[in-house]
Amino acid sequence: MQIRKKQHLNEKNSNLSVDFLLKMNIIDYERKGLTMLIQFNFKNFKSFRDEATLDLSAAKMTEFLNRVISVGNEKILPVAAVYGANASGKSNVYGAFEYMSEYVVHSFKYGDEEKDFDDIRPLPFLFDISSENADTSFEVYFTVPGDKTEKCYNYGFCIGKTGVTEEWLNYKAKTARKYSTIFYRDEETLDLAGIPKTSRENIEIALEKQVLIVSLGAKLKIAKCKLVRDWFLNNEFADFGDVVTNFFMSRVLPTGFIEDEKIRENVVKYFSSFDETIKGFEVTKLPAQEDSKEEKYLIDALHKKIGSEDMAKIPLAHESAGTLKMFALYPELQDVLQNGGVFFIDELNARLHPLLVRNFILTFLNPEINVNHAQLVFTTHDTWQLSNQLLRRDEIWFTEKDDMGLSTLYSLADFIDEDGSRIRKDESYEKNYLLGKYGAIPSLKTIDFFKEG
Repeated sequence: MQIRKKQHLNEKNSNLSVDFLLKMNIIDYERKGLTMLIQFNFKNFKSFRDEATLDLSAAKMTEFLNRVISVGNEKILPVAAVYGANASGKSNVYGAFEYMSEYVVHSFKYGDEEKDFDDIRPLPFLFDISSENADTSFEVYFTVPGDKTEKCYNYGFCIGKTGVTEEWLNYKAKTARKYSTIFYRDEETLDLAGIPKTSRENIEIALEKQVLIVSLGAKLKIAKCKLVRDWFLNNEFADFGDVVTNFFMSRVLPTGFIEDEKIRENVVKYFSSFDETIKGFEVTKLPAQEDSKEEKYLIDALHKKIGSEDMAKIPLAHESAGTLKMFALYPELQDVLQNGGVFFIDELNARLHPLLVRNFILTFLNPEINVNHAQLVFTTHDTWQLSNQLLRRDEIWFTEKDDMGLSTLYSLADFIDEDGSRIRKDESYEKNYLLGKYGAIPSLKTIDFFKEG
């Protein structure tokens, strides 16, 4: 199996040294500070015409209080699971956050040629003429690493048919009640009051309609802009609903895998949490090709032979789809556990046994392992995880699409049943969900078109 080294947009420490899934040892990392998502809002993105909110702030409830993280005056959750029928909009929640991140990181490169912007503009809700021509908006509330004052930040922007129509960055001190403005722009206003005077003129000169202040400012090394850009860079994504992405991820090596034997040992420990037959890996560098400078490697998994101390070499490509998926998840898991941040995964359950999925989730829920308070947001169809023994009600989310093609996003904690009551923490979430009590399930009809007429 030909594997490529993982390339990061920013350099990250790669010394993962814990058997975190097998023995649950306490991790002795230096704390990086709390890098956490509090809330994500978006509007007019694909099947979501109206504003949708994914809120990771903890509701006032009694279950699993030990997993709630306090930052400033915020109480934040480590996990959010998004359920829903096929084509209900689950992947669009993932896609909206990924789009926002990509635009923040890359928009400084976008030019002012309007004819090219159609390829960059986010896809709005197309089944309504008014929304088809309306802006798409994205907004996050978050905390940043290393901030001993525990400020919370609010950043967002709107994109229309020809570029950015609005952008804002605000912050709130731990003791403050309201947010203060760092900068604000719309199509008529450019307020850079919170940006150092020495940098304002550079932004005013270089800013183009398609470019975000945060993206440009980070490129110009303006600290407050770089802070926001780096927050987005710190997050990780894995889209297992995308065949191309899935193929690529399973062929990317964990950081340090080639050079550091300790990293390879940790990958073996990681695999031993679900497959103890893999005892090691053998890495062979392939000859360089004349038309490519990219380094490629052949990876063989080592398995112990029965009745012998010798090892059998099996190309990694011949391992099961589930094993390859867990290999693909390792680099991002390694980074996010070490550095904090949000790990967004689309279709976490695909090709994985429910117990393995649960073990993965528990990695984020265990404060002795997840010392840097990384967060996991994932979409899934795996109802076995829909349990009051694993998740809080405010960690469970649903997407539902109506007859007009409109998706909505809502939490089990906010759900009101037919009797006007909220869901109790002792209910069987899985059973009631499959019975349709919470919505967000397929509307099925008998497949009878094969019957002879």
